[in-house]
Amino acid sequence: MIIIGERINGMFRDIANAIRERDPRAVIEWAQKQEAMGAGYLDLNVGPAVADRVSAMKWLVEVTQEASKLPLCLDSTDYDAIEAGLELCKQPAMINSVPAIQEKMDRVFALASKYNAEVIGLAMNEEGIPKDAESRVALAMELVANCDAHGVPIDNLYIDPLVLPCNVGQDHGPEVFETLRQIKLLSDPPPKTTVGLSNISQGTKNRELINRVFAVMAMACGLDSAIADACDEELIASVATARVVLNLDIYCDSYVDVFKSQNK
Repeated sequence: MIIIGERINGMFRDIANAIRERDPRAVIEWAQKQEAMGAGYLDLNVGPAVADRVSAMKWLVEVTQEASKLPLCLDSTDYDAIEAGLELCKQPAMINSVPAIQEKMDRVFALASKYNAEVIGLAMNEEGIPKDAESRVALAMELVANCDAHGVPIDNLYIDPLVLPCNVGQDHGPEVFETLRQIKLLSDPPPKTTVGLSNISQGTKNRELINRVFAVMAMACGLDSAIADACDEELIASVATARVVLNLDIYCDSYVDVFKSQNK
């Protein structure tokens, strides 16, 4: 499973301060920490309080690329900011994200085609997040169809079935697992899958434990990636162990270290 490091996000105080003051130190620190722990991508989110998201995203992209060789996942609902970031990326990036809403899919898949970018598609539309797996899969199919219509390779598409906190949406968990299973049957090749892992534990105690257990269970259902805390050593060890148990990686005594080093 690919870990998309979540920490360069303006929701965190140190990153918000870094963006506001254009001080690169915190961004550099977290980029290098996440890469060292085995992240495959670095998610960049300027946060909700930034007045000029375009310039903030451009600055984040430039600073992060100086600190790390990892590909970037540009995370914003402002597609002008996304495009500004894509123009500066030194290697193909990931767009995070687009819901199954036609005008937004048209904009984002056009960007993906232009910049050879991957896309995270959300299993939601104007009506919100469905409760059941069947409705989530129907929205995933809309995303697959639009991806194909814009000439974007299907294996450049990651479907996020959307995880809700288990303390308020506990009944959604099994539906997410079933959605992950069914997404692999939508096309040949199938789209990939991802989740915002920290969402499952939002507002709970034992957040790290909940995240780790959910990640391993989701991997058994076909989860390909997660936007997650790449610096949670126990999470990384759990993911590495699950890959061995699921016969995705060959066992060796140092398999956790091998997993961490695979993106270096």
